[in-house]
Amino acid sequence: MSTTANPADGTEIAYDTAGDGPATVLLHGSALSKAIWRGLGYTKALEGFTLVRIDLRGHGRSGKPAVPDAYRMDLHTSDVLAVLDAEGIGRAHLVGYSLGSRVAFSLAATAPGRAASLTALGGTYRPQRGEVAKVFFPGYLEALRSGRMEAFVDGIEAAGKTVDPATRQAFLANDAEALAACFTGTEEDPGLPEAVLAQLALPALLMAGTRDPQRLEDSRRAAAIMPDARFIELPGRTHAGTLAPAGPVLQVLVPFLRAASISGGRPSAAAG
Repeated sequence: MSTTANPADGTEIAYDTAGDGPATVLLHGSALSKAIWRGLGYTKALEGFTLVRIDLRGHGRSGKPAVPDAYRMDLHTSDVLAVLDAEGIGRAHLVGYSLGSRVAFSLAATAPGRAASLTALGGTYRPQRGEVAKVFFPGYLEALRSGRMEAFVDGIEAAGKTVDPATRQAFLANDAEALAACFTGTEEDPGLPEAVLAQLALPALLMAGTRDPQRLEDSRRAAAIMPDARFIELPGRTHAGTLAPAGPVLQVLVPFLRAASISGGRPSAAAG
């Protein structure tokens, strides 16, 4: 594992880099960590790429600020840029799930020269106010503010949603105060205007489950607006089930990344 500091606020960002080939950044969702990509089989399937797995701020082994302002989207995107700079990577494919996909959308819009392609899994470009409660349960924020991650997991299960053992373990590893601040801060992000979305000319792959209605609608809409985007439905999947089983996702993702690399998405040396 490596770390680097965001020059804007000094937050330490943990990441690891492995493999050889076109640089590909993997950005996990809320309450998870970079470990999810290995656990679900994505890292093995993406042999032939240089994989950069990042713990988003507030997660995993990265710094965990406890104030919502520390989770502004510009800080999330500058975290990724700090990692790319530390590794000497100029351009990379961006693959994000949920919160990770929103970071990827924002990075592609604000630093287009650093993004070779964009893959959003269960993602959106829209504001998210009120969406976290729909994904988890009403009262999730109060549960986190109790300081007990067990209260958060218990609330999810009480809402009738299944939490598999691996996900339960990932959730319980979080710092409740930092996660509450993260959710609060990221819900305040205004998202991307559709006029900006229309200017994102990089290759894009947008995938969402048919039982994840908001992300499904948003992904379909984004694909219609973006000049070089493809939309894929994942039949029967909820938002939480977007990534697993990995096979159907990887059957589309791996050829997409290879094609994007051949068409001009190969990483270049970092400027400066």
